[in-house]
Amino acid sequence: MRFDPKRIVKAVNKLHHETVARWHQVEPDNAYSEFLGTVCQQHQYNFLLWHEEDIARSPEVTDARIAMVKRAIDGYNQQRNDWIERIDEAFLELLSEASVKPAANARLNTETPGASIDRLSIMSLRIFHLEEQLERTDVDAAHIERVQQRLARCRVQQGDLSQSLAEHLFDLGAGRKILKVYRQMKMYNDATLNPYLYQAGKKQAA
Repeated sequence: MRFDPKRIVKAVNKLHHETVARWHQVEPDNAYSEFLGTVCQQHQYNFLLWHEEDIARSPEVTDARIAMVKRAIDGYNQQRNDWIERIDEAFLELLSEASVKPAANARLNTETPGASIDRLSIMSLRIFHLEEQLERTDVDAAHIERVQQRLARCRVQQGDLSQSLAEHLFDLGAGRKILKVYRQMKMYNDATLNPYLYQAGKKQAA
């Protein structure tokens, strides 16, 4: 994919929309390649994370199941953040292929394109599940009205975020801004940094 901001944002939103619908019918897959393949993989972890979070909030789930879900959530969240970084790395490759070099006075954004795409991914999931609520027959009119109001706000936010991402990419393509990949450096899954993990390892070794 060449570095075309409008085309990229449109393709990302289309991918999010289509895969969320499909993955509710079949096992999550990744039929994309190159840049969109990276976006799809990151989106898949958000999809899996979303549904584990739903399970965790069910009052009927056993403590043992909750423990399993919590570990799954930690794993998916780690992968989600790792793949945000990979999206940003993919953007750096696209910029390099387009021979883009940031100007000497290029500025940074507080949020990277990968982080924006992560937010669009989550928004596509929220919109899908709100739309599901409109199909329920066991709720009253007040519930439907609340859902419609939330859905309208989500669609506005999705549009605003898409526009902001496109503007950011235009600035990157023009060299007005610079992209850096910031590592999340999560500590809780690192056996050398989480005290509960490395202390447990010492006890087992003793």
